Amino acid sequence: MSDIFAKRRSRLLAMKALRDRYVPPDRAVTCPQCGQVRDQQALPLSVCPCGHHFPVGAYYRLGITLDHGSFRELYPDLGAQDPLSFPGYWEKLAEAQRRTGLREALVSALGTIDGQKCVVSVLDGRFLLGSMSSVVGEKLTKTIEYAEKNRLPLIVFSASGGARMQEGILSLMQMAKTAAALGRFDERGLLYISVLTDPTTGGVTASFASLGDIILAEPGALIGFAGPRVIQQTIGETLPEGFQRAEFQQEHGFVDAVVPRDALRDTLARLLRLHRKGGAS
Repeated sequence: MSDIFAKRRSRLLAMKALRDRYVPPDRAVTCPQCGQVRDQQALPLSVCPCGHHFPVGAYYRLGITLDHGSFRELYPDLGAQDPLSFPGYWEKLAEAQRRTGLREALVSALGTIDGQKCVVSVLDGRFLLGSMSSVVGEKLTKTIEYAEKNRLPLIVFSASGGARMQEGILSLMQMAKTAAALGRFDERGLLYISVLTDPTTGGVTASFASLGDIILAEPGALIGFAGPRVIQQTIGETLPEGFQRAEFQQEHGFVDAVVPRDALRDTLARLLRLHRKGGAS
């Protein structure tokens, strides 16, 4: 019994260290749902008592999802590029790298969830809104191919404003590139779980985020292609309450389940076990 408590304490300390490093430094934040000022770093899993799920960084996400000590990063040397020499873009990339400690908006890792081996990719919304660049697409494609080669389940956490406009068509091409890689992955009969977090929009929604065998979402996450304001202005009609939020998307069949952050790791572990028991490798 003491070993169980020791392991649990070790995991909690590791999660706190990740929170201190990767949760945004503005401790005092106003919750957009309840309007209360909260100390974000003191909130369990960065979830407000009212239920609002604050965005979290990629490494913190991996820290609360994977078993402690199982993390091994994949393709860490793939960093942002400026293929079109877009004015001011390199400065924005440098600032995003300085502020987040990331080389690009996507982090991929090999690890285990409740002892079950899997590959996990996470988009970090702090890095240029988690937008999909040519390097993000390349890194995700290589991650998918790694999971396919090793016959491992794949989990992708999305949080994105869409394609990265500073890379033009090179960014848009990643939609087809990642979708094709997932098509090959699917042909092998392997499991892909897509987890949609706030926000998941644009070209990411229109490609790999929507292609999961199972699609989960965190409560209140904005999920769609164009934003609700753009849609409302285009059609000239008032949209239903909660339009494009995770709960609305579940009700209309786009999302399989809305899962609170404190239950997400256990849900993923259960899905991995069911897949394995079903005879898939």
